[in-house]
Amino acid sequence: MDEGTLVRLSPLRPGGGGGGGGGGSLKSPSSGKSTPRGSPSFRRLNSGRTPRRDARSGVFSSHCLRSNRIVLWLLLITLWAYAGFYFQSKWAHGDNKEDLFSGGYGGESGGDKSEPQIKNQRRDLIAKVDSAAVELKNDTNELSLNKSIMDVVLAKNTTSDKNKPSKRRSKRSLRRKRLVSSKPKAMVEEEVESEVDLQTEEMIPKKNTTYGFLVGPFGSVEDSILEWSAEKRSGTCDRKGAFARLVWSRKFVLIFHELSMTGAPLAMLELATEFLSCGATISVIVLNKRGGLMSELSRRKIKVLEDKTDLSFKTAMKADIIIAGSAVCSSWIEQYLSRTVLGSSQIMWWIMENRREYFDRSKLVLNRVKKLIFLSESQSKQWLSWCEEEKIQLKSEPALVPLSVNDELAFVAGISCSLNTPSFSTEKMTEKRGLLRSAVREEMGLSEDDMLAISLSSINPGKGQLLLLEAGRFLIEQPRTDQTSLRLSSEFDSMVFDGDSSGLRKLLSEGNIGKKGGNLKILVGSVGSKSNKVPYVKTLLSYLSVHSNLSKVVIWTPSTTRVASLYAAADVYVMNSQGIGETFGRVTIEAMAFGLPVLGTDSGGTREIVEHNITGLLHPLGRPGARILANNLQFLLENPNARQEMGLKGREKVEKMYLKKHMFQKFGEVLYKCMRIK
Repeated sequence: MDEGTLVRLSPLRPGGGGGGGGGGSLKSPSSGKSTPRGSPSFRRLNSGRTPRRDARSGVFSSHCLRSNRIVLWLLLITLWAYAGFYFQSKWAHGDNKEDLFSGGYGGESGGDKSEPQIKNQRRDLIAKVDSAAVELKNDTNELSLNKSIMDVVLAKNTTSDKNKPSKRRSKRSLRRKRLVSSKPKAMVEEEVESEVDLQTEEMIPKKNTTYGFLVGPFGSVEDSILEWSAEKRSGTCDRKGAFARLVWSRKFVLIFHELSMTGAPLAMLELATEFLSCGATISVIVLNKRGGLMSELSRRKIKVLEDKTDLSFKTAMKADIIIAGSAVCSSWIEQYLSRTVLGSSQIMWWIMENRREYFDRSKLVLNRVKKLIFLSESQSKQWLSWCEEEKIQLKSEPALVPLSVNDELAFVAGISCSLNTPSFSTEKMTEKRGLLRSAVREEMGLSEDDMLAISLSSINPGKGQLLLLEAGRFLIEQPRTDQTSLRLSSEFDSMVFDGDSSGLRKLLSEGNIGKKGGNLKILVGSVGSKSNKVPYVKTLLSYLSVHSNLSKVVIWTPSTTRVASLYAAADVYVMNSQGIGETFGRVTIEAMAFGLPVLGTDSGGTREIVEHNITGLLHPLGRPGARILANNLQFLLENPNARQEMGLKGREKVEKMYLKKHMFQKFGEVLYKCMRIK
């Protein structure tokens, strides 16, 4: 066959169907009946396409493989970079300087062999005090048990080296030991001292047999008469206000130095509540958990960090602003600043103390924080003078943010606030406050003519409760005459009456003299406060045991946050702080909100708040002031109209200067200047 007649064979198989035997005829796909789609012949017929499909899938697989390799390499590079930044940040922040890759934090090499022994003794002491505190909480009425607990604590401290450690220890105890061992020496000492103070305070039973006459708290009476409770509050933030817009969705860390029911912790508690109500994220660091505010923090759903070292530092680094609420927070601030470079631009330090020992313990970090905040002009001047003595240059001018009367107390006092509703108007609350006064005074055994003078603070020498009792003794032992009630020492007359005394003269000219009232009663709080100084409390009890007539005049009340009933029942408030005086005196403005005249020492923040002869009467510091205080008490006892007039003036001042809206207006201005706006 030649090349011209060569016929190209079709790739189709020869037809095997009809037409006989076996011919070699070829069947075109377009002729006749096609092969069924599901038959083996059809699959073989189309098998020629398979190699092309395999080739395409192979190319696609190689592309996928190459792209997956790229993804894997990117993932490895990302993980490697993350690990590098992680360990670098650990190194930069000072975590685990000596043992970076061991998985622990805060490791430090011991200086000498005696240091681990000292730490072991402290850990044993802390563990034993904690266990003793649990036992004491279960049965506080057994004094003999308390004595044996303290004996065991002291014995454990001296004989810890003789006791062999147990071989089997729980994981919790081991974690606790590691946590305590990682704390600096100063922090461990402070914790041990505070725990021992906690034990010692409980040595005095809260019984009438100990204090004579112990009344309150009156929380249930408040709830039944007012038909409202602070626990029903869901938040008082003005969501349309400037403060709410400033803090919304921001992160704040608040540092409490303790949880006692005193000025600084209560102020920080209300600040945290306001932040949370306005939509901010709040984390609280508690340096010392003594006190009774932990349950209140839980009730208000405020997050408290369990750890005050590593976890607190990491949380603080993510916050917009850190607010420290006491000069005692200096140790935490110093440690935090040693771990981060940018920490100084985050910290606002709200200092609420005014004694030199607090300045000395905080002076090393005063110039390393963003802003210092003080409560009063006198406190600010005092701290600035100390800074000048020590040649400390602050980063910025300190701010002044006085404390305020919270909405709960203003609400009960009948002052317009965010809690008022048509059902609970100011007029309605004023009426209920009168009912509350009658119920509480009846429970105290007081007549309407008796004058109740109250002093609510921690019981320690700086608050001057002993001088108040001495003034009460002077009053009840001297004959009651109009002349003695108005007699003032020439020393105090020249010191105080240089200014305007027209208010007092007006009261005396309106026929108030000679209207003798009932008897004087003095109410002293706060029994059981963790800030009380037990030796001083025993001194007061000994003084009352010697002067039996005075003991019939004194009433005691436990430490509590439900103080509205006490203010409602009172007629006079006594602020008798000694030394350089009260830093500010939040209880002073609370008493003024309830229309009480204030008898205060002529020093510190009290002098700034109380206007002599207008909103109250001032007296000198120390024992000379006790005589003047006695005269002032007797004057108000015999002149109820003067009490009422001074109380109204004080209430007006609170409404103009010391409500919550005033404090947060000033605090918001300081916060705006300090906050890193994103």
